[in-house]
Amino acid sequence: MTEKEIGTMREKILSCEKEIKKGIIGQERIIRDVIIAMLSGGNVLLEGEPGLGKTQLVKTVAKVCDLKFNRIQFTPDLMPADVTGTTLIVQEDGKNTFSFEEGPVFANMVLADEINRATPKTQSALLEAMAEHTVTTGKVTRALPSPFFVLATENPIENEGTYPLPEAQLDRFFFKLFMEYPGKEELLSIMNITVGTEVPEINKVLTGDDILAAREMIKNIPMSSEVASYAADVVLSTHPESEKANETCKKYVSCGASPRALQCIFMASKAEAFLNGRMNVSFDDVKEVAYKVLNHRVLLNYEGIADGIDIRKVIDL
Repeated sequence: MTEKEIGTMREKILSCEKEIKKGIIGQERIIRDVIIAMLSGGNVLLEGEPGLGKTQLVKTVAKVCDLKFNRIQFTPDLMPADVTGTTLIVQEDGKNTFSFEEGPVFANMVLADEINRATPKTQSALLEAMAEHTVTTGKVTRALPSPFFVLATENPIENEGTYPLPEAQLDRFFFKLFMEYPGKEELLSIMNITVGTEVPEINKVLTGDDILAAREMIKNIPMSSEVASYAADVVLSTHPESEKANETCKKYVSCGASPRALQCIFMASKAEAFLNGRMNVSFDDVKEVAYKVLNHRVLLNYEGIADGIDIRKVIDL
C-alpha cells in the first residue's frame, strides 16, 4: 500500500466517524472505540443503563458502513435456534426435503440487544459465530458474511432479570465499553434530534470491502519491541502469580487476562495509531486501549467483589 492509499483510507474512516456523530450526540470516545474494534475484526460489548442510545449507536454504525444489519432482542425465552437458524422440512415435487432457514446471525453486523437477559444456553449460541465466523448445525458448518461483527448491549448486572455472561463468552469480546449519562448540553441536542425538527441526514460512507482493506493496512503498522514488551507486561500484571502483578492484583484477582487479550491490545493500539495519523505504535496507544480490552477479562475473587475493587487498580499502565 502506498502512503497516498493509506491517507485516503484514513480520511474515509474519519469521515465515517464524523457521520456517525450526526446520529449519536456525545459518546465520542465510544464511537471511536467501536470503529477501532471493527477495523480490528473484533466484537464489542456495550454496557449502560436503558435509554442511553446503545441500540441507536449500533444501528447508525451499520447504516454509515452500508452493512447488512440484523437485530436480535434477547429475552429469557429466546432459544439458540432463534439466533443461528433451524432446519425445516419442506415439500418439493411431492417429496419432503430438509432446508436450512438462516437465523438473524447471518448478517454483517448483528445487534445482540440486552444479551444478558437471555439464558446462558442461548448466549452460548453466539460463541462459534463470534470466534470462528461460522455456524454449525448438525454436521454442516456454514460461513457467515464478511466482514462480521457482533455488537452486544447489556444492562448492568445489578438490574433484575439479568444473567452474567460466561467467562468464555466475555473473552470473545474485543472491548467492553461503558456508556455514561450525557451532560446538559448533550441532553438538549438529543432532544432537538429526537423530538424536534432537526433530523440529521445520515449518509453511507464506508463499505464492507473498505473495512477489510483498512484492516489489512492496520495489520502492517509496525510496533517496536519495547512497546510490544510493555503491552505484554500490562497483560502479565493482571495475573496474581506473576512478578509483574501489584499487591492489589495478588490479593483480589482470581484469574488474569488470556493471550487473546494481548492480541486485542496489539490490534487496537495499531488501529489507534492509524486513526491518529501515525504509522507506528506508541506507549500512549497501548495505554489508551488496554483498560477497554482487559476490564472484562480480569476476574476478581470473592474478597475483591465484596470490597468493590476497581479493575483499574489491578492493571499497571
